[in-house]
Amino acid sequence: MYKNFPENITLPQLEQQILEYWAENDVFNKSIDKNDDSKHFTFYEGPPTANGNPGIHHVISRTIKDLFCRYKTMQGFKVYRKAGWDTHGLPVEIEVEKKLGIKSKDEIKEFGVENFNKVCKESIFTYKDRWEELTKRMGYWVNLDDAYITFNNEYIESVWWALQQFFEKDKMYMGFKILPFCPVCESSLSSHEVAQGYEDLKDPSVYVKFKITSGEFKGSDFLVWTTTPWTLPSNVALAVHPEFTYVQIRTEKNEDFILLKDRLASVSDEYSIIKEVKGKDLELTEYEKLFDYYTPEKKAYYVTLGNFVSAEDGTGIVHMAPAFGADDYETGLKYDLPLIQAVGRDGKFKKEVTDYAGRNFKEADADIIIHLKKSGRLYKKEMFVHSYPHCWRHHVPLMYYATDSWFIRTTTYNDRMLELNKNIHWHPEETGTGRFANWLEDNIDWTLSRDRFWGTPLPIWYYTDADGKINYECIGSIEELKSKAINFDEVYKGKELDLHKPYIDMLELKSKTGEKMKRVTEVIDCWFDSGSMPFAQYHYPFENKEIFDKNFPADFIAEGVDQTRGWFYTLLAVNSFIFNDRPYKNVISNGHIVDKAGKKMSKSIGNVVDPFSMFDKYGADLLRWYLVGTTPVGKTKSFNEEDIVELKNKLFDTLINTYKFFVIYSELSGFDYSKNEPIKFTERKVIDRWILSRLNSVKKNYFQLMDEYDVTKAARLIYDFTLDELSNWYIRRNRKRFRSPENENDRLSAYQTGFEILTDVWKMMAPVAPYLTEN
Repeated sequence: MYKNFPENITLPQLEQQILEYWAENDVFNKSIDKNDDSKHFTFYEGPPTANGNPGIHHVISRTIKDLFCRYKTMQGFKVYRKAGWDTHGLPVEIEVEKKLGIKSKDEIKEFGVENFNKVCKESIFTYKDRWEELTKRMGYWVNLDDAYITFNNEYIESVWWALQQFFEKDKMYMGFKILPFCPVCESSLSSHEVAQGYEDLKDPSVYVKFKITSGEFKGSDFLVWTTTPWTLPSNVALAVHPEFTYVQIRTEKNEDFILLKDRLASVSDEYSIIKEVKGKDLELTEYEKLFDYYTPEKKAYYVTLGNFVSAEDGTGIVHMAPAFGADDYETGLKYDLPLIQAVGRDGKFKKEVTDYAGRNFKEADADIIIHLKKSGRLYKKEMFVHSYPHCWRHHVPLMYYATDSWFIRTTTYNDRMLELNKNIHWHPEETGTGRFANWLEDNIDWTLSRDRFWGTPLPIWYYTDADGKINYECIGSIEELKSKAINFDEVYKGKELDLHKPYIDMLELKSKTGEKMKRVTEVIDCWFDSGSMPFAQYHYPFENKEIFDKNFPADFIAEGVDQTRGWFYTLLAVNSFIFNDRPYKNVISNGHIVDKAGKKMSKSIGNVVDPFSMFDKYGADLLRWYLVGTTPVGKTKSFNEEDIVELKNKLFDTLINTYKFFVIYSELSGFDYSKNEPIKFTERKVIDRWILSRLNSVKKNYFQLMDEYDVTKAARLIYDFTLDELSNWYIRRNRKRFRSPENENDRLSAYQTGFEILTDVWKMMAPVAPYLTEN
């Protein structure tokens, strides 16, 4: 009468049967089609990059996405789920560089940009089959057949349209700034990229003696502290705080130093103070340069004033290399200091620096310190460990480098982003009010351009007029590109339209005033691609306007906590400006997964968990429940396989055995729920009324928690109810009754109650454990 749980079958085997059933009956699409379009629930898929293997951390985020879409579908909402693929940027380029054995940008140019980008395009979906296998095997229902792809011309065109909105409203500009710069990418990084790449680094801190050559302290030394010895060949000035008190001291070795009075602890205990002086009285005092590699045309090697000088560490005197520091650069502008870049964009010392030419900037630290010691300029050296920004893809230390770049003026509408964030429901709440809000508070302009190859080309063309002024125009559509291009047919003759480099760089455009224009060489930050997905996935505004309007903003998105400075931010930064609205209403930010000892998972350590082996061993249901139902999703999850076994024994086996018990005896007694009117609640036995009352309380709390996007507490409700009240109390005390009820009313009361409880428990479990409940 009722289908019992199949004998001698494992959960993974059962799930394979259900997968076949879903496929044969097109159940996913039917689950969407059956619901009325008037009840609409929108989910946005954050696009993964398919040129790398999926991992266990993808299972938790995709489980969260899937379960809330299933939950809303069960409530009668029509829930479309459009898949997406992130196909541009460094993740792709780096894999191709490894494949081709390329070590630098120059080698890419030698290989040929056309050839390189062709390989990039070919490599995009290297692991697409594995991603699709993971998606299907874990029961993640998302439309893979209609996925948006960020490298498609239609997607790029929508991104261009968005960029033109920024450009025409004066929210985009070319600037020359000190930017975080990867020497391998040879390109600047945006602040949200930098935030994802901090790693611990052991660095030297050195105290350097600068010989004073003018003023009343001539012959003494400025004692200067720095943690970047590699920038010393680019030194052109020193900085002191104008209002701090500095002292001239004499040590027990009869050396005279100038340093901040409050930082005397940085020298030996044996010294005498000769004189005190305000920092402003040291301004313009000259000193002898450390290295002879450069002879600046502008005046250099003297003391400047800066309120940024701190009394918290060092000696209160800062060495200034305007090419490698933001404060240094601003001071350089104020004092008209020369800009010496002893290190090139590739992170290697230039040929002029003969002693270190071709050496990586960080690797040269040790030899520079040896040089300082030999020349008598080193006072002392220490080592310290600190968190330092690294390239989030190449994992090499960044340098702060003076370069030009295109920026988006996110600071001009930051208040609006903060305001909109207050109307976004975050789970956990503290991620939105704390981590994300704090990130927005400290927001800086978005470094948009990348001096790279495989990405959405920045659609800005330019010409220089008779007065030497550079004039820019931003293209916002393919139609506009064709209408302004002088040589469009020549470039694309015999080729399909491809908006990527190098073809786009071959186009010459005619300006509004008739001048011939060339494109700037950069591509854009691939995060702008993903931030544009709400509209670009539909090729808006060129088509599908009605679909976009119906699906913006999203009701729900979910990704890992690192996306507070990634996708969550770029979605808000792009769409809050263009549409003046939040791009998502509800967001879940899940924590990281570490091993059971709390260590970060790494291939080199050997503690990486293969999700496919977990599916084969335990099934997707168990893994899904373990990942979201045992630890609050916003917290770091310590992965312990023993806990999966315990979950199976306690929850899944208990429910399966309870179900088996019910089916066996209902069949023996001929019970069929559909053939009898349910007995009124008041006429049922006390123990039946009690368990139904408890069930209704659980359901009420379950719906409230799920509507608040707290799946962990909702899952815990089911767990506790199943183990404590259903199995250990109700079933245990009613076993005899199910076998031999007192009378017909007692039989129907027991079986109807058991049926109703199991049905509702399965329904509540279904979003997290879709296979077992489908069976």
